[in-house]
Amino acid sequence: MKVIFACVHNAGRSQMAAAFFNKYAEKSHAISAGTEPADCVHPCVVDAMNEVGIDLAAVKPQKLTDELASQANVLITMGCGESCPFVPGLKREDWAIRDPKGKSVEDVRAIRDEILNRVLSFLREANEPACSKVSG
Repeated sequence: MKVIFACVHNAGRSQMAAAFFNKYAEKSHAISAGTEPADCVHPCVVDAMNEVGIDLAAVKPQKLTDELASQANVLITMGCGESCPFVPGLKREDWAIRDPKGKSVEDVRAIRDEILNRVLSFLREANEPACSKVSG
């Protein structure tokens, strides 16, 4: 499975999500991209991720293109709204997560932890056999 995490500037939420996904996924891979990529990952995000042992200092934001999206199985958007591409046949989820830009250290940590929890939940659901998802 290949997952794309997308947000507007690809400088915060999507970078954290892809980093956590790649750390905890066994056979899947994630990339992150943005509809209007920034020049660099937000320093507050780099600092918050360093606290949990993930270095994003050298990561560069990249443009989310239709071609890039077409190479994935799942597109998880994080606030890019209508500017995120629609790719027929691609599973798409939207995670309403606050943008860490300009937030306090405590807020950035809370956003980081929310993203980690969502990524871990997504991975658990993706690894469950289909029959175990049926209730009743």
